[in-house]
Amino acid sequence: MLIRLLHFVLCLVGAPLLLGIINKTKAFFAGRNGPPLLQPYYDLWKLLGKGAVYSRTTSPVFRMGPVIGLSAVLSAALLVPLGGLPPVLAFQGDLILFVYLFALIRFFIVIGALDTGSSFEGMGAAREVTFSALSEPALLIGLAAIIKLTGHSSFSQMFATLQVGSWASVGPVTVLFAIAMFIVFLTENCRIPVDDPNTHLELTMIHEVMVLDYSGPDYGMILYTAALKMWLLGAVLIGVLTPMHTGMVWLDTAAAIVFLLLLAVVTGIIESSMARLRLLHVPPLLITATALSILALVLVFGGFA
Repeated sequence: MLIRLLHFVLCLVGAPLLLGIINKTKAFFAGRNGPPLLQPYYDLWKLLGKGAVYSRTTSPVFRMGPVIGLSAVLSAALLVPLGGLPPVLAFQGDLILFVYLFALIRFFIVIGALDTGSSFEGMGAAREVTFSALSEPALLIGLAAIIKLTGHSSFSQMFATLQVGSWASVGPVTVLFAIAMFIVFLTENCRIPVDDPNTHLELTMIHEVMVLDYSGPDYGMILYTAALKMWLLGAVLIGVLTPMHTGMVWLDTAAAIVFLLLLAVVTGIIESSMARLRLLHVPPLLITATALSILALVLVFGGFA
């Protein structure tokens, strides 16, 4: 049972490090020293030590958002394996629960934004819901292709079935899923080119505008939830794209962690080399991700994998 808890503990401890690596990568390309690598940890600790301020117009729904969001992402962390580390919970269909837990996080953040009565936050909530309606099909259809490919609907069995040596036959499906999943990864984590987590321009804010009224521990929970989401979605992408099965738990796990850190570096490079897309150009990007997932599913059903 102890080994089943290791990935959960790694996720809790290591998730903010991904944000630190992204910030360091962006600073490197900008010719700056940038914040310390562990700055996200300092920020979280600082926020937890502050008090929270609530508007008189908000109801308990507003306060429930960060708590339920963090609870949902912690539940999702119990379902995802990493490298040679099995998940705490595994059952057929657990990946469907994983997707719905992420939808639950979004739902409560959105209704929390609407609960403030601010038209500004309502604008961000509308954009968030619109883009999620386009990104979720890409994720679900892509996972359906991998389910059909492996014959399993559980993350642990799915990742165990995939092999690096089978790339000659399943490579096209894996690549199509990986590209679609990477677009979903950037969208769900509010990264460039879909969203900019550091922007404060009213006309371009999506996720950040929804959490403007949160402060102190509540805002800290939102930041920590975002870091955990990045880790878990990255673990799913790495598990499909680079299925390492050497038989040595520590080596498989170390390789998966290295790939996760490289994924953070790639995210930082993308944010350093391109600008955020105009809002009108985001839907075609997400539709492209869905089309790639559909093509992967067609290839599987067509016997090309």
